[in-house]
Amino acid sequence: MKIIICGAGQVGRGIAERLAIENHDVTVIDISAELVEAISGSTDVRGIVGHGAHPDVLNEAGASEADMIIAVTFVDEVNMMACEVAKALFNIPTRVARVRDQSYLLPQYSSLFTRENTAIDVVISPEVAVGEMVLRRLALPGAFEAIYFADEKVLTLGIKLEEDCPVVNTSLSQLTGLFPDLKAVVCGIVRDSTLLVPKSDDQMLPGDRVYVVTDQTQAARTLALFGHEERPADRVLIGGGGTIGMYVARKLEERDSAIKVTIIEPNIKRAEEVANLLTNVVVLHGSALDANLLQEAEIGRTETYIALTNDDKVNVLSAMLAKQHGARSTACLVSNLDARPLISPLGIDAYIDPRSVTVSSVLQHVRRGRIRGVHGVEGGDGEVVEAEALETSPMIGKPLREADLPEGIRIGAVVRDDQVIIPTGDTEIRPNDRVVMFALRDKIEEIQHLFRVSIEYF
Repeated sequence: MKIIICGAGQVGRGIAERLAIENHDVTVIDISAELVEAISGSTDVRGIVGHGAHPDVLNEAGASEADMIIAVTFVDEVNMMACEVAKALFNIPTRVARVRDQSYLLPQYSSLFTRENTAIDVVISPEVAVGEMVLRRLALPGAFEAIYFADEKVLTLGIKLEEDCPVVNTSLSQLTGLFPDLKAVVCGIVRDSTLLVPKSDDQMLPGDRVYVVTDQTQAARTLALFGHEERPADRVLIGGGGTIGMYVARKLEERDSAIKVTIIEPNIKRAEEVANLLTNVVVLHGSALDANLLQEAEIGRTETYIALTNDDKVNVLSAMLAKQHGARSTACLVSNLDARPLISPLGIDAYIDPRSVTVSSVLQHVRRGRIRGVHGVEGGDGEVVEAEALETSPMIGKPLREADLPEGIRIGAVVRDDQVIIPTGDTEIRPNDRVVMFALRDKIEEIQHLFRVSIEYF
């Protein structure tokens, strides 16, 4: 596909890097020559310095031949206008816009971004997506990853296996035999920093991080079986009162007034604004790296500390400091790939990758075939994919053991008529089934082939 990306910041760069790896023809536009030079110098993309909503700049970027425009600048109105121009003058088929300001996304204005009222096909809000990811982690504290698919009927959990985990040194086939009614499949294992897609005779070892696809109704049971029975936190401390921190605090306030939430915000004006907007949240002005302020926030009684500032270093260091001062569980927002190997050695329990969350929301609109959901894991080394099976799919009408599924792909669940089916070798995929599977990065194209839309379908 030929794709134009407006905006070369962290979000735009993350999307461009991923699409370039998949051999798409990518052009990035930004008003900053420095950002354009940085991305075009390190990634196989074309860079243009200019305003992403200007017709002449879009024309230079090849808009008349583009299949998609993704407008992810820091200015919502520029992103909206870029999509309007892309449709009116160049008829670009698919138009995606980033919208950061939450006032555009309020429920009472839900008709704003309908096709009748705007040229935007897809609205992405990285801040909301990341905020929802944080809330899922808080609801399932035993998991370092929690991703929903198939209208939230299927859940993919990332779980770290400790020495006392009941199922370590157990092969996956034995696991099925021991717990035949458990609707869960181990689809990915991270061992010694390498992501593997296991076979039935593979074992799980202490220290492994595993990705388990499960029926969402069995999430708590699955976590307990893998050695995690942590309760959701009653006391949460948030480092950073920006858009994401504010979103998380507000949702926690709305969903459970019994949770005690405290925010530490370094900017005095922002701290005052957040304090005025939230009713039951304590807001402290200062740095999350200030040990005395952490003590004032009762860090020793805090069950979860989560760092959500826009500075990776502050997030990592404050999470480490919070852990040292008694927080039961810590997590941090980390955009830089180079910082991720530091997370576990520093004692931090989990991290959230905002670029991965945003890239995942875009990829489902780039993928060929009937791809309904995508989420990258381990920095893009693997993906969890939800695909809809059509009558023309090569997967249809044969038991899975005869489907010649490539190595590096493992099916975790099939949703049929609103029922979650955990697949066996005898399971047959039927038309309209929604299939949730785990795949290594180099197998993504094969998934698109397996769920391709053939010309006979039309």
